[in-house]
Amino acid sequence: MHAIPTGLIGYGTAGAFFHAPLIAAAEGLHLAAIGSRRADQIARDFPEAKAYENPHDLLADPSLELIVIASPNESHAPLARAALEAGKHVVVDKPFTLDTAEADALIELADRVERRLSVFQNRRWDNDFLTVRRLIEDGRLGEVVYFETHFDRFRPEIKPGWRETDVAGSGVLYDLGAHLIDQALVLFGLPRAITADVMRQRAAAKTDDYFHLVLDYGHRRAVLHASALVRDPGPRYLVHGDGGSFVKYGIDGQEAALREGRRPGSEHWGDDDPTLFGRFTDADGSTTVIDTLPGRYTAYYDGVAAAIRGASAVPVDPRESRDVIRVIEAAQVSARERRTVVL
Repeated sequence: MHAIPTGLIGYGTAGAFFHAPLIAAAEGLHLAAIGSRRADQIARDFPEAKAYENPHDLLADPSLELIVIASPNESHAPLARAALEAGKHVVVDKPFTLDTAEADALIELADRVERRLSVFQNRRWDNDFLTVRRLIEDGRLGEVVYFETHFDRFRPEIKPGWRETDVAGSGVLYDLGAHLIDQALVLFGLPRAITADVMRQRAAAKTDDYFHLVLDYGHRRAVLHASALVRDPGPRYLVHGDGGSFVKYGIDGQEAALREGRRPGSEHWGDDDPTLFGRFTDADGSTTVIDTLPGRYTAYYDGVAAAIRGASAVPVDPRESRDVIRVIEAAQVSARERRTVVL
C-alpha cells in the first residue's frame, strides 16, 4: 500500500520534537509537507517535506490525506475544522480543544464528512503507564482504591513561548493535565466528581503552573498532581489496592530521546533504566521488582495509518479526549469556586 501523504501544521516543540519524527517513523505514513515559518529548520530536518508558510495553503494541497495539528492550543479547533471541511483525516495534538462545545462540534463534523479524527494522547504509550496499566488489568493489585500520579518539574524561570503566557489554552492544566487526566480516564473512566486546586506558584507566572486534582470514583480516589517547583521529585506513580501496592519513580525517556535527536527504532528505544523499575508489594508483604514495559510512541501513528485504511479504529477516540476537556473545565470551576464539582 502507498504511504499516506501527511501534512504537519506547526513546527515548534510539539511539531519538531514529537510529531515530525514519529510520523516519519510510522508504518504507512509519509511526512510530505510542514506548515511553519521555520523553513530553514524544516529544510535541515526533513528536506523531502514541502514547507508552507501559511497553514491554509497546506490544507489546500490536494495530495495530502492526513493533517496533523501541532499549533498553539487556541488554534486546534479552527484548524481541525478547516482540515475536515477540506476532506482530510485529522490528528490534533492534546489538548483536543479549549472546551467541550468545540470538541463536540468537531466530532459531529468528522462523522458527517466520514473522515478519521483522533487526538495525540501519546503518554498512553509511556513505559511507566503501560506497566501500571498491565498490573491493574492483570489484577495483581486487586481492587484499586488509590491511584496517584505526578508530572513534576523544576522550572523556576519562566520559559519563552505561548504556553507560559496569559492566552487561551495556556498553563499546566491544559498542558500536563491533559496527559494525566487521560491516563486516569483510560484506567477508571469518568469520575463522579472532582475537587481541584489550580494556581500560580512562581512569582512571575502569568498562567497556572501548579495543579492538584482529586477525582472521586466512589470508594476509589485518583490524585493527579503537577508543579513547576519540585527539585527532588517523589514517586511518579503510587497505586494501592487490596492485593498490594506499586511504587514507581522516574519518567519515560522517549521525550528526552526525541529532544536529543534520537529516532524511534534505535537501540533500546523506550526502555527504562533498571534502577527505576517499580516495586510491587503483595498483600503478604513480599516485594518484587517489576520490569518496566518498553515505551512505544510509534504505536500511535501506526494505529492512525491502520485506521485510515479501515483496518482498525483510531488509537485515541476523540470522544475520550472530549471527556478530558470536560474534566479540565470542571477542574477550573472547582478551583475558582473552591468547591467539589459533580460530573
